[in-house]
Amino acid sequence: MTPGRRALLALAGAAAARAGLAAAAALDARPAGAPWRRTNYAGRPVTLLGGPALAAAATAGAALGAPAGTRGAAVVAGAVSGLVGGYDDLAGARPEQARDKGLAGHLRALRAGRVSAGAVKVAGIGAAAAVAALLVEDPAAPRASLRSARDPAAGPLHRLTSVDAVLTTGLVAGTANLVNLLDLRPGRAAKAGALAAAATLGGPAGDLVAGPLGAALAVLPADLGERVMLGDAGANALGAVLGLRLAAVPGRPARAALLAAVTALTLASERVSFTAVIEATPGLRELDRLGRRPA
Repeated sequence: MTPGRRALLALAGAAAARAGLAAAAALDARPAGAPWRRTNYAGRPVTLLGGPALAAAATAGAALGAPAGTRGAAVVAGAVSGLVGGYDDLAGARPEQARDKGLAGHLRALRAGRVSAGAVKVAGIGAAAAVAALLVEDPAAPRASLRSARDPAAGPLHRLTSVDAVLTTGLVAGTANLVNLLDLRPGRAAKAGALAAAATLGGPAGDLVAGPLGAALAVLPADLGERVMLGDAGANALGAVLGLRLAAVPGRPARAALLAAVTALTLASERVSFTAVIEATPGLRELDRLGRRPA
C-alpha cells in the first residue's frame, strides 16, 4: 500500500481516539465515571476511561487497514482483548483481588479455588487469539484464497497451518500481555506501542498497524499528562493488534524468534522489575521520562 493510505489510516485512528477521549472526559464528569477513577503511582487522580477509547480506535483502525484475510481476526483480537481488559480494570480493583496479580497471583487464586479477574482476562485473550488465528487466511496462498472466495465450488479458503496458527495465537496473546506489563508509568505503554507500530509499517501487512499508530499517538499527551491511564483495556487491545502484525512477519523462524522474545520478557517480568531495568539503562531511561510530569 502507498504511504498516503497509511497516513490517512493513521489520521483516522488519531481522530477516533480523540473522539473517544472526549467521550471519556464527559463520562468521567458524571457519577457513572466513578468506577474507572484511580490514583496513579504519583498519587494523582486519573481515569482508566482512556483505555476503552484507545481500544476502540486501535481495533477499528486495524480492521480498516488489515489485509482482506485478516480483518475478522483484527476485530476479534482487538475487541475481545479490550473487553476482558476492561473487565479486569473494574473487577480487579476489588479488595479481594488485591493479591491476585501477575501469573503467580492468578495461579495462587486458582489453587485456592478462586477465579481472579486477571485469570478471566488471560483466558479471554487466549481464546480471542486462538479464534483470530483460525480466521487468518494464509498469505502464502493469496490467489487460491481469492478464487475460493469468489467461487465457493473452487474449494475452501486457505487457513494457517497448525504450526503457524500456534505462533499467531502466541504472538497475539503474548504481545497483548507484554504491552500491558509496560503500563506502569505514564506514556510508557503508548510509546512502546507507537514505536512497535512504526517499526512494522512496512510490508504488505503494514497498513494493519497504521490506524493503531495514530490512535496511540493521539492518546499519548493525555497519558503523559496523567489525565488518563490506558489500563488493561487499552494496553491489551493495542498489544493484541500489534501481535497480529508480528504474526504476519515473513518466515516461520522469524515469527518463532519473536514469540520466544515475547515469552522470555513476560517470564522475566515475574522476577525483574521493568521499571528498575529502564531506570538503570541510559537511553531507555530518557525515552521513558520524555514528556512525563515530575513525580
